[in-house]
Amino acid sequence: MTDTQRSWEKRLSSKPDELTVDYVESLSYDNRLYKYDIIGSIAHAAMLAAQGFITQAEFTAIEEGLASIRDDIETGRLEFDKAAEDIHMAVEAALIKRIGEPGEKLHTARSRNDQVATDVRLWMRDEIGILHAAIAHLQKSLTSLAAGHVNDLMPAYTHMQRAQPIVVGAYLLSFVQQFERDAIRLGNCRDLLNVSPLGAGAIAGSTLGIDRKATARKLGFKDIVCNSIDAVSDRDFCAEFIFDCALIAAHLSRMAEDWIIFSSSEFGFIRIDDAFCTSSSMMPQKRNPDVLELMRGKTGTVYGALMAMLTILKAQPSGYNRDLQEDKIHVFSAADSIAKSLEIAAAVVAHTTFRTKEITAGLDVGFLDATALAEYLVRKGVPFRKAHGIVGALVARCEKEGKSLKELSVQEFKERSPAIGEDVYEYLGAGNVVKRYVSAGAAGPEQVRQQLAFWEKHLVGR
Repeated sequence: MTDTQRSWEKRLSSKPDELTVDYVESLSYDNRLYKYDIIGSIAHAAMLAAQGFITQAEFTAIEEGLASIRDDIETGRLEFDKAAEDIHMAVEAALIKRIGEPGEKLHTARSRNDQVATDVRLWMRDEIGILHAAIAHLQKSLTSLAAGHVNDLMPAYTHMQRAQPIVVGAYLLSFVQQFERDAIRLGNCRDLLNVSPLGAGAIAGSTLGIDRKATARKLGFKDIVCNSIDAVSDRDFCAEFIFDCALIAAHLSRMAEDWIIFSSSEFGFIRIDDAFCTSSSMMPQKRNPDVLELMRGKTGTVYGALMAMLTILKAQPSGYNRDLQEDKIHVFSAADSIAKSLEIAAAVVAHTTFRTKEITAGLDVGFLDATALAEYLVRKGVPFRKAHGIVGALVARCEKEGKSLKELSVQEFKERSPAIGEDVYEYLGAGNVVKRYVSAGAAGPEQVRQQLAFWEKHLVGR
């Protein structure tokens, strides 16, 4: 390495041991920030020129040199040397080699501390846009599937026990709602991180009259981080981003868990296309939902990244510390896992069939209309708690006799409550129940149509 590449080595009495070089390098993973490092460097150089710290000719040389480095990185012509430690030093070393002295002036009033903080914010801002698009694609896949099942019935579950009848579309749209919250959280994260740390230097700013707001505007930030100490050490946005990814992973995992169960022979509610299944190396009959199982498993990877990020932040003294180099490992890992999972989830949804005939055939099992019967009694003036007890007793009787509620005679109903009349049969059976849902957001056909209209409009252009 030349003195220009790592001028800080002049302070030390010996060169780093090769073990140290290997241990401290981050170029092997932060090289993906090259585009943002170059964008930030061009903005910084433009500001230096505007403030008179470099000439316009020097700025032009820097800008053209950085553009050529970007092109060489993208075409694979530029090989990185791990001795440069990180992407910032690698780009700067390449620039100095190409344009000479003007490249040595680029680091004026700048530290790798504020440089990396800027790069990560720029990267994350774009990454959130990518994840937003992936979430919208999944939401559209779910909405499209739901539109085909506005009137088809299925049981809803609480405590993994049959609860009440719903339409399939309502079930699918419940996930659309969850992913919408994920999109909103990511948007909030983007708003909070969209301030510029560039120009904060190592920790205390600079004695040179730089214009931080100019670089912030050029890079599309809404403002600057006002405190230079906080600017270089803040990684709250990294923890928040990974937390947002962790909740997306949780929602994907919950859906995957449902569909793994629903695709089993015991349930037989859905069939996932063979393209998203595997078989067994020993059992030739198997269709395993491995994609969904891996989606569920990757949740642990994202949760691990969140815990690692929080642990990194837990006990650092104020200011920049080298611990923060590790932030990118966990941020990149979470982002990559979620991007891949969202993509495959949308594909699985688009190629899954609900076996509506099989589902409907078993809807009488589990007394799904019991709550509707209790509400029927409420309509007749019976207090709900009393109605609840009446229906509970009727269900217990049916279980003993091997009957459904609608198979009881009016006389048998009246033995428990004289309020029950011939019209009770209009309220019993899953089909009758879902047609009578009237509360906003309920799981009946009319409410699903309303929700579909909302989502189809809301997701346009995403």
